This record gives sequence, structure tokens and C-alpha cells, in this order.
Amino acid sequence: MAVRGDNSKAKAGGVVDMEPMRRAITGCVRSIAGDPQVEVAFANERPGLAGERIRLPELSKRPTAHELAVTRGLGDSMALRLACHDPKVHAAMAPQGADARVIFDAVEQARVESLGSLRMPGVASNIQSMNTEKYAKANFSTISRQEDAPIGEAVAMLVREKLTGKKAPETAGKVLDLWRPFIEDKAGTDLDNLASVIEDQQAFSRVIRHMLSSMDMAEDMGDEEEQGEDDQSTDEEQPRSGEQDQETSEEEAGQESAPAEDSEASQEQLDDGEMDGAEISEEEMSDEGDDDSETPGEMRRPATPFDDFNEKVDYKIFTQEFDEEITAEELCDEAELDRLRAFLDKQLAHLQGAVGRLANRLQRRLMAQQNRSWDFDLEEGYLDPARLTRLIIDPMQPLSFKKEKDTKFRDTVVTLVIDNSGSMRGRPITVAASCADILARTLERCGVKVEILGFTTKAWKGGQGREKWLAGGKPPAPGRLNDLRHIIYKSADAPWRRARRNLGLMMREGLLKENIDGEALMWAHNRLIGRREQRKILMMISDGAPVDDSTLSVNPGNYLERHLRAVIEQIETKSPVELLAIGIGHDVTRYYRRAVTIVDADELAGAMTEQLASLFEDKATGGSGRARLRA
Repeated sequence: MAVRGDNSKAKAGGVVDMEPMRRAITGCVRSIAGDPQVEVAFANERPGLAGERIRLPELSKRPTAHELAVTRGLGDSMALRLACHDPKVHAAMAPQGADARVIFDAVEQARVESLGSLRMPGVASNIQSMNTEKYAKANFSTISRQEDAPIGEAVAMLVREKLTGKKAPETAGKVLDLWRPFIEDKAGTDLDNLASVIEDQQAFSRVIRHMLSSMDMAEDMGDEEEQGEDDQSTDEEQPRSGEQDQETSEEEAGQESAPAEDSEASQEQLDDGEMDGAEISEEEMSDEGDDDSETPGEMRRPATPFDDFNEKVDYKIFTQEFDEEITAEELCDEAELDRLRAFLDKQLAHLQGAVGRLANRLQRRLMAQQNRSWDFDLEEGYLDPARLTRLIIDPMQPLSFKKEKDTKFRDTVVTLVIDNSGSMRGRPITVAASCADILARTLERCGVKVEILGFTTKAWKGGQGREKWLAGGKPPAPGRLNDLRHIIYKSADAPWRRARRNLGLMMREGLLKENIDGEALMWAHNRLIGRREQRKILMMISDGAPVDDSTLSVNPGNYLERHLRAVIEQIETKSPVELLAIGIGHDVTRYYRRAVTIVDADELAGAMTEQLASLFEDKATGGSGRARLRA
């Protein structure tokens, strides 16, 4: 621990060779983590933790003592998480509500940092410097109203204070003071009990869950265990569902919803120079069936699983007057769509080759499953070589021909639903748009129709719907308040060549806002259920739980998440639509039976192709591929 020495050796006035300091920080991080294999990188990017890879900010040429302390504090914090945190326990004990989950994650990080601070004074000093810088950058000192103060940070500050005896830094401003009376009044006894269970993550998590229950932000663990037993008894009556749920529960125990620092996982670029001609050629698609009409009356729409859904689920919508379902062309003129598409192509020039090869691999796997089958002993068709001898002996011999049977594989439609929320901004939405584009080309070349949809809201923190609620005197329990925006990037009947530029709309500044996943999933499902195809597949691509500040501010903290779970359960148990999901940086296996979670957005291309390929293999093999859909 010699590296925890005096920071004054790094003088602000001169240039310092920082390589010895990098090595010292790396060695200290590995020592605290208890793992010599931990990778530590220094880069001019946001710090993050992904698996055993830690990214710290690059040190300047003239580092100050405070800068070094902040960097060391970040390294200590991530190392302590590796050493003192069990992802399986965290995932199993985590609450459902989005707000409750934020507090739960923040308090768990406060626990591991407090453990290090209590054991090592140098670590305590570094973490204090890290938090000082963190709160200063967040401008906490300017916050004067409780509604502007993040309760998750306030609870974490109070927990650190209870565990270590140290006050929050001055840069934290009044955030803790604004929430302290409420927290101590609701959960004061639980706060006093935290120090006795700081070493036991499971016991600590139970106390936090009880705190959240006392604060009316989540259910207590006892309620969830009782509900889990009820679900298990229900599953036993349905053996097939029970087997799937057992797989789900085992996977959930092994998955962790990535915390805030984990969500900024290192984005390692794929190797450049891989444009070896493997990218799919842009073949012209047939104009047959080129009708973009979205009119439901063009086919008979069967009864859906959601016909009586609202009667069973406690979910309200204050008004649908301002919601919109809109095409990309209506949101943006042609010239700007072309410009945005060119920008998308430029951003992903280095990725196109790798994703193209994955798409070609998917195409080969799908085409390989379209095994040819033949009808033999026919009076006309192709000459059957196996009957050639018989035909030579007796040229008048009938039934010497064969004919290929029509394959049923082509009777499939896939809908990709992409989360267009603000948290997807940057690389995640760029990679998602590119992968959707290439998958659409690939699947359509295999005879599988593809629909690409997006969902967001029209405004941040509520739009015209919230204004109408305010003007109406703020009636209690209004339900969903924000105005939905559901975007059709490509309809299933539109050829890819006509919809290609629409995906550039995802690059438009100001488009990505908040996400209400449950209603988006219902919308996409109901569009899909009315299709003529016999097999229907729905893939959700999201980066976490539904979030809408205007709705959650006047409803229970898990209001949107509870609705999403109910929608998923209805589709998975009552609908012929096959549902699967990909979570970017966040664990979605807690919601979906068929799901995979990826840490880096660059993994999305492979995850999408493997998921779809596994799903088609599952169908072809009569269900043997089901287990491979979990990850």
C-alpha cells in the first residue's frame, strides 16, 4: 500500500513522467480487488467497469494532487466492487421499481466503498476526493429544492455517513439536508442497523429492501418471496411454462443489472480494415407487395391477448389525445433523412465489414435450414436420376419424374422494436440502427419479412398530456402522463431499399427522450398479430427498465415496470408471437424468458444474429434450441 503516500510529490508546476504512477495505481487496484488478472486502462473516456476491465481517466501532463486523488479514488471504488460485491446476490435481492433500483444500486456501492474506507485510511481519502469531484461536476451545490435533489444520491450519502462517520463533501450542497428528515423519519431504525451487517451483502440488502418498503418505494422481500411461491405453484400446473421459469430463475441468479458505472462499459472498436467484400450486396428487391398502407382493414385482425387486458391490470392512461404513431418520413424531410443516413454510414464504416460477415453467417444458417424436399414418382417434372435405368429400359414407363415441394420456412415475419430513449444516445443507438438495417437485408433475402419500429416520448418530463392534467387540478393517480411517440421506420411489406434511409432518423438530435416499454410492446405485438404469416417473432432491443419522470413522479415507483412485466407475461403465455429481448448494458433477463444481456454495444450485432439463428434452429429441431436463447 506504499502508493497511498503523500500526494504532494506530484507538483502542479512541472511535467511528471506518469508511467510509474499508472503502474502504481494499477498494482494497487489489483491488490485491493484481490485479482492480479484485472485489466486497468487509462483513456480520455468516461470511467467504467466491465467484467474485470477497469477504465480510468487519462492523467494529464501536469497533474495536480487533487486530480491524482480523484483517479486513485475511482480505481479504489471499482476495485472494492470487484472484491466485496457479489453480482448474483445483488441481482436476486434487487427491487423491481426503477427509482427503487437506483437507490438500491447506489447504496450497495456506498457499502463496498465504506468497507474499504474503514479498513484503509488512504482509500477513505481518495474516495472522499472522488465524491467531491463527482458532486461538483453535477452542480449539487446549486440545488435548493427537494424535487431537484436526487434521492438515490441522498440515501447513499446518508448511508456512508452512518457507516463511516464522515459527512458528505461540501460540494454535495443541500442534497442530503433536503431529504434527511424524510429518510430518517421513514427508515431511521434501518439506517442504525446497517453498520452491524456491512460485512454480509445479503443481510445488508434485506435491510435496504426494508428501508425502501418503509419509504413506499418497493415491496419488502417477504412479499416477493410469498409471490414467488405462488408463481411456482401456478407453474407446476403448467409443466412447459414451469420448465422455462426454472431456467429463468437460475439465469436471473447469475445475472446482474449493470450499475451506473457499469453501463459505461468500455467500447472496444472492432478491427479496422475488415472490409473484405463480405458485406451483403444491396440487391434490388421485388416491387411485389410494395404497399406501405398501415390500414388494419386490409386483413381480418384476430382477437388479441390484450382484448381484456386493461380489466386485469392496474394501469391507467390519463389521455391518449396527444399520442402519435408516425412514420419516419413524416417526422423528417427527405433531404435531412439522406444526410442523417450518410452520417450513420460514416459512423459505422469500420463496423460494416464485421457486421456484414455476421449477417452472411446468419443467412447461411437460415438457408441451410430450408432443406429441399421432393415429391417422387410423378408423371411430369424434373427427370429423376434414380429412375434413369427404368426409363432407358422402358421409355414409356410413367412416374419417372420428381418435383420440389414448396417450403414453409418463408412464411415468417420478424419485428424489431428499438428503444429510442435518451439513455441510448451515442454509440448504442448507432449500432442498433446499423444492425437493424443489415438484419432487414439479410432476412428479406431469406424470404423473411421484417418490420422495424421505435418508441420514445414527444417531450421530456411530460408534454401536453401533463399540461392538461395540471390544468385539470392534478387529479390523483392519473396514470401515464407523457405523450407517446411510436415510430415506423420500416413496415413489414416495404422493401428494404425503400426504407433504408429512414433508419438515419435515429441519429437526429432531440429525437431520443423517455421510454414507456409496456405500451410500446403492446403496440408492436398488436401490429404483428394481425399479419398473415404463420410464424411471428418479436425482438425488443432496450437498455433497461421503462422510465418516464412525469408518470413516476405521481404514481408508485414501479408503476411502469409492473405494467411491462404484465405485458410480457401476457405475450409469453397467451400469444402465438414468439418474444425475445436484448438488453444493452442492463439485465433484461429479469423480465423476459428468452433474453440476452450484452455489456458493450459492439456486441449487439453478434447477439442479434445469434438470437435469431438460435430461434430458427429451435423451431427446426422441435425445441432443442430453447436453452441456448438464455445468456
